[in-house]
This record gives sequence, C-alpha cells and structure tokens, in this order.
Amino acid sequence: MKELTELIVQKLVDKPENVSVTETKSETTVILEIEVAKEEIGLVIGKKGKIINSIRNIINAVGRKNGKKVIVGIKE
Repeated sequence: MKELTELIVQKLVDKPENVSVTETKSETTVILEIEVAKEEIGLVIGKKGKIINSIRNIINAVGRKNGKKVIVGIKE
C-alpha cells in the first residue's frame, strides 16, 4: 500500500523526488503518512479535500481486501 500511495502522489506533484510515505503497521491497522514539499500540499489535498479523499478511498479499498484498516494522513 505504501508503494501505491507513493506512486499516486508522485504523479500529482511537480517534484516527485520530494515525496515520501511513512508506513506504520499493527495487526489490524496501517497508518500511511504522506510528506511532500510545503508548496505542493495543496496539489495533494485538492479543492475541498477531494483529491486526498479519493486517495484515501483507493487505499482503503486495497486495505479492506487485505483485512486492514488504513489511515492516510499528510505530514505538515
């Protein structure tokens, strides 16, 4: 899931080399924290949060398939 999240976010930003995703796992939960350049946070969040919500929906669908709850956040 980490790799998929990185791939999606890298395609959205102008500086893909500045994208990193930190993954923390437990038995039932995976936490993914996205880190991008400050000036590109808006590109990842999108208008009214639509883009980050779409990313969360996709990643959660993959997580459910694997029996995990996934929390996706953005580091500021």
